[in-house]
Amino acid sequence: MSPDRTYRTAVRLFATGFRVMGYRFDVRGAEHVPAHGPAVIAGNHIGFLDFTFIGHAARTRGRIIRFMAKRSVFGLPLVGRFMRAMHHIPVDRMHGASAYRRGLQLLDAGELVGVFPEATISRSWLLKPFRRGAAALAANRDVPLVPVVVWGGHRVLTVDGHWSLRRRVPITIIVGEPLHARGGESVDELSRRLHGRMEQLLTEAIDSYPEAPRDDADRWWLPHDRGGSAPDPQTAAVLDRDAVARIGDTFE
Repeated sequence: MSPDRTYRTAVRLFATGFRVMGYRFDVRGAEHVPAHGPAVIAGNHIGFLDFTFIGHAARTRGRIIRFMAKRSVFGLPLVGRFMRAMHHIPVDRMHGASAYRRGLQLLDAGELVGVFPEATISRSWLLKPFRRGAAALAANRDVPLVPVVVWGGHRVLTVDGHWSLRRRVPITIIVGEPLHARGGESVDELSRRLHGRMEQLLTEAIDSYPEAPRDDADRWWLPHDRGGSAPDPQTAAVLDRDAVARIGDTFE
């Protein structure tokens, strides 16, 4: 089976699951996903299904995204097989050059390359500092850098045992206008501009989200500065590092 055929089969399976669960998608700005040609899609990372939700937005434009994901995911028996068949990109955090080269190859082939600049899921639900990969890929090939944020998807499945089979969960996806590297702008400057834009989009998504926690026990999915019980970014960073160390991985 070709990678695109496998990919589209997986998309149909997820779409069926979304319909069964009755997820209430609010997709804004999907027109900013290029209908043709290469681009880097940069998304926030709050749950295990972020790539499917971002892919859902791209689907409305008839596009599929080849996502960068940590190499360990590709080692899972069934998931890894599908990830490889769909030509997603395994990333070794200690040796990321091969993933970067593969990303450039896909851009040269006119593909959309998906990157989570935070590298790991944010336990604070707010944006963590970004790694340079998304901006570096876009600047290297002078392609659009498209910011995307997801909100509500972490209520379905995320870290620390948080998951729910609750139906009709609202999921907000906002696609921002593409960024382009400016003349003389460094990769770090472009990455900082991307971070700032995604912070704005995330604020918009949280502000307009149609549901609130049902009780104190349900406040876990809100950031600490919104009355939620999620850890603040500094505490979350410690928890992130501890979790990564437990599986023998590294941020570096």
